[in-house]
Amino acid sequence: MAIFSRGRLVGLVLVAAAAALPLAMAALGTPFYTSLATRILIFALAALSLDLILGYGGLVSLGHAAFMGVGGYTVGILFHHSAAMTPVLGMPATESALVVWPLAVLLSALFALLIGAVCLRTRGIFFIMITLAFAQMLYYLFVSLRPYGGEDGIALWSRSDLPGSIDLEDNTVLYYVCLAILMAAVLLSLRLVRSPFFQVIRGAKDNERRMTALGYPVLRYQLVAFVISGALAGLSGVLLANATGFVGPAYLEWIRSGELIVMVVLGGMGTVIGPLLGAAALVLLEEFIPLLLDLVRAGWGEHWQIVLGPLLLAVVLFARGGLLGLFSQHLRSRARPTASEARGPAAAKTAAVQGDG
Repeated sequence: MAIFSRGRLVGLVLVAAAAALPLAMAALGTPFYTSLATRILIFALAALSLDLILGYGGLVSLGHAAFMGVGGYTVGILFHHSAAMTPVLGMPATESALVVWPLAVLLSALFALLIGAVCLRTRGIFFIMITLAFAQMLYYLFVSLRPYGGEDGIALWSRSDLPGSIDLEDNTVLYYVCLAILMAAVLLSLRLVRSPFFQVIRGAKDNERRMTALGYPVLRYQLVAFVISGALAGLSGVLLANATGFVGPAYLEWIRSGELIVMVVLGGMGTVIGPLLGAAALVLLEEFIPLLLDLVRAGWGEHWQIVLGPLLLAVVLFARGGLLGLFSQHLRSRARPTASEARGPAAAKTAAVQGDG
């Protein structure tokens, strides 16, 4: 109970620190770090979406970035038609977030439904390769769309519109919107993973045949989880397109899917908080390792992957459960009583007297 309470306290402190970060960066005159933190929040949402099927379901998807791309391209295509004042499928285009964002999430969920209905009929390496194949199909589809920039993608010179005084053109406002969405996704994920629905997902990960023998339609459960995961990934693509002012085929590359897997493994699979830590760690390492290497010697920053690789390998080998597992182990070791404390106050007093003697 003490560890749980301490963990909740740490979580509240981290949320408070995240809420205060833009104000602190503005006071220090370093607004760049607010944009960097926004990027961390977006990739944390993407990694969290992947962990729902990877960490809890054991489904290694090497095409998860495809859903990010669908969400991002929905924003980009509607922006392109809105700027040109041309209709989309006979309907007027819009930049309103209340229309574009739900539509992007819906389309991402639809693609996840279609892809999952095929991929989930396979297992192991076949599942990995089929998810990769679907992602590459979407990648080349968007590359071939010349009206929308092809390989060059779509540049967005304005962000989605939100009603009222919420101006997403302000980087601080965008940061708080991303933070609010991530917190909502965390709460939703916590509710999901503690539900009977996800107990079936976990059971299928351990022994799918047994769950099927018990009468559970495992494929349907996994498909629903896959759709939820794809929808959240699409939402992260929406936010990424608004944050960077650009959407392109690189959103769907298998390398991006690999980065999401690394974030999940680095932070801790099968947890809600782990992917958030993994996303923050990987984005910060990618940002600061080149800078540190260039400080040592000019030009070394180009080879920053040589340093990142061994660091990731060390975490995988020596931190079971990722960064979150390492942190939890530290808390348990501090909370574990010593031998004299476990035997009671009298034994502790006797040990102290003997020590003085």
